[in-house]
Amino acid sequence: MTTRIPDPVYSNPILNGDWPDPDAVQVDGMYYLIASSFNRAPGLPVLKSSNLVDWKHAGHALQALPQDSHYSLVRHGCGVWAPALRHHNGRFWIFYPDPDHGIFVLSAEEAEGPWTEPHLLYAGRGLIDPCPLWDEDGQAYLVHGWAKSRIGVKNRLTVHRMSPDASRLLDHGTHVINGEDLPGFTTLEGPKFYKRDGWYWIFAPAGGVATGWQSVFRSRSPFGPYQERRVLEQGSTEVNGPHQGAWVTSPEGEDWFLHFQDRGPYGRVVHLQPMGWDDDGWPWMGQRNPDGGPGVPVSTHTYPRGTSRVAVAPPASDGFESPELGPQWHWQANPRDSWSSHDGPGRRVLVPLANDPINLRELPNILGQILPGTPSTFTTTLEMDDVPEGTRAGVVVLGLQYAWLGIIRTEDGYVLGSGTGGEGPHEQSLGRRIPLAGPRIELQIRTDGTPRSTFAWRAGADDPWEVQGWNFEVAKGQWIGAELGLFAASPLGSEEKGGVIVGPVRVDVAPVRRTAIPHLAPAAAL
Repeated sequence: MTTRIPDPVYSNPILNGDWPDPDAVQVDGMYYLIASSFNRAPGLPVLKSSNLVDWKHAGHALQALPQDSHYSLVRHGCGVWAPALRHHNGRFWIFYPDPDHGIFVLSAEEAEGPWTEPHLLYAGRGLIDPCPLWDEDGQAYLVHGWAKSRIGVKNRLTVHRMSPDASRLLDHGTHVINGEDLPGFTTLEGPKFYKRDGWYWIFAPAGGVATGWQSVFRSRSPFGPYQERRVLEQGSTEVNGPHQGAWVTSPEGEDWFLHFQDRGPYGRVVHLQPMGWDDDGWPWMGQRNPDGGPGVPVSTHTYPRGTSRVAVAPPASDGFESPELGPQWHWQANPRDSWSSHDGPGRRVLVPLANDPINLRELPNILGQILPGTPSTFTTTLEMDDVPEGTRAGVVVLGLQYAWLGIIRTEDGYVLGSGTGGEGPHEQSLGRRIPLAGPRIELQIRTDGTPRSTFAWRAGADDPWEVQGWNFEVAKGQWIGAELGLFAASPLGSEEKGGVIVGPVRVDVAPVRRTAIPHLAPAAAL
């Protein structure tokens, strides 16, 4: 008797961290996914997967935002909004909006790059969420939404004719769907353009990021009129939204839908829903509604047919073995090569620029990564080397509000420093300054499932961890989740000299996964 091996099962969210506004394609049996990156650089992260569930970094499509001087300052919530990813004519294409500048296009032969420099396809404010469609007859189109914060208009979708090489638009656009004409519709956005069985399809959410649903629209013409149907909503599940994403078809012919859920401080986490088509040619998603109404998100499901689990995930820990920064890191504005350097295995040097604004939300040279969506511990070591008096360096949880713990160089030596701040100009100390024996300190951020963060420090690997007596209520960022980061800064007008040696960094998540990284003592349990 043969025992059948059960099909592997995945749990949602498949990417339990902040991967905002995902879009994805399948090319030659491999799946590729991109996400919004806003003001951070490098931007437009690219992930790849062989099974739609287990993803790894493939690179970044955007090394810096094209408006270099504009984005040399921190501009929270600006920059790269919801992008679209397509594969056409042997190339990968990304269309992304900057709501203050327009719609940009870049392309590459391989998703890993190199990518072309961004081309400004459509200049203007308030243009968001673009997605192209290349038709079988050689015609090309572009759909996009509108940002009320920039132009006073939202809740509508516009379609343009586009040159097949995506170099220019061929008309002024036609408003094809107006949410004001649909009962209950607010904030119609995030459109994705497809063609199937002679129908033009626009998949788009409405009702708001945290409270809305997924609708689909179909028409025999790209310019409408469009019919509408709601296909996925929260229902009795805990998956609020559910918001914009991507329809992909596997090599086995199965259809799937990737979308995000807004989890506040944890950001926009990614879910995978089964998808199919009813007898009337409309798609269904998630747990299919037997009455024909909208489906609801599934919490678990079997892997796509013909695939199995793969032990990969986007990295978080970094042993700083390579001269290049790992793909998990990004800066808060367009970076300069002079901001950091490699100093051998396990060591990264951060240059304390003389630009401390006394508010870390305005500091461009914070080296950050996304906060895991489950309880986590972030551990590293910092050591000051010949830095000016007043220089501070540390670890930070950064959102609309932030908190940090670290080391400060004073006239008399080194002290433990801490602080909290937000959108206002002033930072407040969180505790008394404790004298330190030397320029080296180990630091830890422990984040629970609330999420609250607790900070701890010790002078050396043999010392017990000293837990600070304050908990920080982690706050979301502007359109993103909170971030974990490293920073070094000197007072304005200081001589820029020395450096802060950082690393390695270890990030443990629950259930704790221990990764052997040299030179770092085990972290205390959460």
